[in-house]
Amino acid sequence: MNSAADDIRTILDADSSLGLTFAVDLFINREPAKPNDCVTIFDTGGYPPYLGLTSKGYEYPSIQVRIRNADESIGYQLIQNIMVALHGLAQQTVNGTLYTVVYCSSGPALLDWDEGGRCRWVANFNLQRREQ
Repeated sequence: MNSAADDIRTILDADSSLGLTFAVDLFINREPAKPNDCVTIFDTGGYPPYLGLTSKGYEYPSIQVRIRNADESIGYQLIQNIMVALHGLAQQTVNGTLYTVVYCSSGPALLDWDEGGRCRWVANFNLQRREQ
């Protein structure tokens, strides 16, 4: 099973309305110095996995999506669009993993302004998934 950030990257990369391309302006777990405007998805702590009697139990990871953009309003609009794309996503199989639900747990919020004067917006998501 892939990391949750990698699977969510696959979903965002496939959503043509967002206009994101992996390794160009969409990254996982490491925000690059360039380009100025990018999206990075981070694996963050979630909840304990299900301790049932099956070999394909549920996991409850979480992710953070971070937008970095030189224009505050463009960055905010993109984090809003990503929130709409992910919040409520259900019963979708990605890379052999069934995502029964993805929901926004907090966001969008202005995180900070980096040393280059670029704003960073974040939104956090909780996920429920199991191996297909």
